[in-house]
Amino acid sequence: MLYHAYELQRSWLNSASAVASIGAEFLTNPANPLSYMSVGPMAASALDVFAHATASYSKPAFGIEYVEVDGERHPVEEATVINRPFGDLKRFRHTGLPESSPRLLIVAPMSGHYATLLRGTVQRMLESCIVYITDWADAKLVPMHEGTFDLDDYIDYLIAFLEQIRVEGQGDRPHMMAVCQPSVPAFATTALMNLHKDPATPKTLTMMGGPIDTRESPTTVNNLAMERPIEWFRNSVIATVPMNYRGSGRKVYPGFMQLASFMSMNLGSHMMSHYEMFKHLTAGDDDSAQATKDFYDEYRSVCDMTAEFYLQTVEEVFQKHSIPNGEFRHKGEIVDLGKITDTALLAIEGERDDISGLGQTKAALDLATGLSAKKKQYYMAEGAGHYGIFNGSKWRDKVAPVVEDFVATHG
Repeated sequence: MLYHAYELQRSWLNSASAVASIGAEFLTNPANPLSYMSVGPMAASALDVFAHATASYSKPAFGIEYVEVDGERHPVEEATVINRPFGDLKRFRHTGLPESSPRLLIVAPMSGHYATLLRGTVQRMLESCIVYITDWADAKLVPMHEGTFDLDDYIDYLIAFLEQIRVEGQGDRPHMMAVCQPSVPAFATTALMNLHKDPATPKTLTMMGGPIDTRESPTTVNNLAMERPIEWFRNSVIATVPMNYRGSGRKVYPGFMQLASFMSMNLGSHMMSHYEMFKHLTAGDDDSAQATKDFYDEYRSVCDMTAEFYLQTVEEVFQKHSIPNGEFRHKGEIVDLGKITDTALLAIEGERDDISGLGQTKAALDLATGLSAKKKQYYMAEGAGHYGIFNGSKWRDKVAPVVEDFVATHG
């Protein structure tokens, strides 16, 4: 019923959004006398903000057309290298990159947003690397006959992707960077590949704002996961995909619930952002208003996660702390983090991260007991929040150079 109620509400709001958009255009039409009075533009701006806030958003395109290096623009080529039911492997490269450039797999979060949330991450790393990214599927669009997808499958996908990248690199081992939630499966993948001497074992693993040990500086997100037993999550936030989607009948954690939880954490700032958008529109500052619109176009584009992946993540990462306790398993096999000896580790945290607190990602360096100190590095981005460590000016100017240097040093 939860999903059906949401779909009904969405259809109503889509209609209201369309009416508001038409009203805004009417009130700003030069042929309308109201457009020359203060009440016209003000009402139009209010309707425009409402239309944007209530519209539905589908999966955005990456849309990276070029990258600028040393003042010169280079066209970017985007290609899908592997196509799988629950996620594709995409590759980005530009014409100025030599074939010998480092190959970097960016592991995007499977946490309600599409991989396009990391558009700025990809674009910046493209300056020096051939970039690959995990483009996870919206679970409600994956037919039931494709089976299930959990943390074990996530790790298997990463191993397959790394092996494909090694093949494309003619045997050269790739690098890997995990942003937020996938730091845990990427860390486990690295340990397993080190243990089994896999030739595609990553040369480096960069973990950014990841919940390796959520007992360190616990945040609101961590506390919410600990307050209730796993059965509460199973019975309260898991829904069944309705008939109008290809994944009809699949149990999922809906993206709209994840978005609602994130919005509620900082509701005041989101309301102020929309109020500022209204003021920009009223003042005729369309560029500033468009910047806010662009952010929310991406932020409000959400997708569903399979129930088994979501519940396993909550239980293993946030409740049992299986990784730091040495109890995390992949298909029954204990993941021994002490076996990481051939992959350099970089842990990056944001000083003001309110999702993964300080120390949660850094904990990975202590857990890799078999790795020499010269292959471990920690960086804290001063003044950066969770999103600031992988997007925006702090990412471009402060964090990305650290990653580039790390990749070059251990390449």
